[in-house]
Amino acid sequence: MVDTSVLPEAWQTTPQGLLRARGLGLDFPGDPGRMNAITDVEGVEVGSITLIEGEGPLVRGEGPVRTGVTAVLPRGRGGLSTPCWAAASMLNGNGELTGAWWLEETGRLELAVTLTNTHSVGVARDATLAWAAERAPEALEQDWGLPVAAETYDGYLNDIGGFHVTREHVFQALDNARGGRLAEGSVGGGTGMICYGFKGGNGTASRRVMAGGGTWTLGILVQANFGRAGDLVVLGNKVGSDGAVPLGGSGSVIAAIATDAPLLPHQLKRLTRRVPLGLARTGTSGNHSSGDIFLAFSTANAAALGGAGRLQADFLSEDSLDPLFDAVVQTTEEAVVNALTANRAMTGRDGHRVLALPHARIRRLY
Repeated sequence: MVDTSVLPEAWQTTPQGLLRARGLGLDFPGDPGRMNAITDVEGVEVGSITLIEGEGPLVRGEGPVRTGVTAVLPRGRGGLSTPCWAAASMLNGNGELTGAWWLEETGRLELAVTLTNTHSVGVARDATLAWAAERAPEALEQDWGLPVAAETYDGYLNDIGGFHVTREHVFQALDNARGGRLAEGSVGGGTGMICYGFKGGNGTASRRVMAGGGTWTLGILVQANFGRAGDLVVLGNKVGSDGAVPLGGSGSVIAAIATDAPLLPHQLKRLTRRVPLGLARTGTSGNHSSGDIFLAFSTANAAALGGAGRLQADFLSEDSLDPLFDAVVQTTEEAVVNALTANRAMTGRDGHRVLALPHARIRRLY
C-alpha cells in the first residue's frame, strides 16, 4: 500500500470527491501525469452528459434511463480543423466504431470521438457531424466528414430500446469538453455500464515516459463494460464474485489513447494492440460476446497534418517505442480499476441493482 498523504489530490479523488484507485493506496507502476488522466496530453478535452431518470419496471420509450454520452476532442475546440494521425484495432469484434474504414485508409482522425450506448451510436455519429457544421464549419471545408463514434451495451440498467440519447445531448457533451480533472465511474457514456459484475463506466489514467530522446505523455480513457463476475484481478489479487451480478461476460470495452509523442499511424496501431495486455491484467480473456475496440491518436505533427503538397513530419524510431508500449499496458489496467473504484451502486430498469466495487475488500487484499 502507498502512503496516500504524499500523493497529489488529483491522483486520489475525482472532482466529485469519489475515491480513485490510488486513493485506496493501490501502487500501480509507472509515473502518472499531473492529473493522471487523458487530459494530461496537452490540448485534449473531454466532455460528457449523464442521463439518469425514472425508476421501476421497464416501459419502452419512457425509462428508466441510465445512459449518456462522452466526447473527446483530440486537439480541443480550437483544433478541430487539424486532423490527428490515428489508428484502431480490436480484440473481439462484437461492437462498433464508426469511421473505422476511413481511419484505416488514411491514418487520420478528424473531428471528435464520441462514446455512448449501443443503440445510440448512430445518433452520436450524426450529431457530431451536425455539431461541427454548426459550431466549427472551418473543420468541414471539404463539405463532408466521417466522425468516430463507439459504443458499449447498457441494456441491463437502461431502457436502451427507448433511444433516449438525442442530438441535443451529443451537442451538450461536445460543448462541455474541457481539459483538467475528469469525472469517472457512472458518467457520460459509462453511466449504465457494468464491469466484472460491479458498477463500471468511465476510467482514465496517464503516464510520463522517456523515449527516443524526449519525454512524452500518454493518456487513456476507457468505457469499461466487460468481464465475467469472479474474474476481476486488482494488482495480481483475485477480488472474488461476492456481490457481483453474474452476467457471464457480456459487454464491451472501448479505449481511446492519446499521446503527444510523434508517431505515425502504423506506430499508433501498435499502441492499440497493447491495450489487451492491460485488460488481461484485470482478469479478462476477451469474451465471445464482448466488443473490445481501441483507438489511438497523436497530437504531434500538426503542421504536417494541416498542410498540402510535400510535407515533413517528425516521428520516433520503432526501437524506441517500448516505453510507450509499457505506458499503454499500465494506463489500461489503472483506468479500468479507476472506473470500478470511483463509483456507486446503481439501480436501473426492473429493479436491477449493481453494486460498486467494495473498497474495504480491496484494502484487505493489500
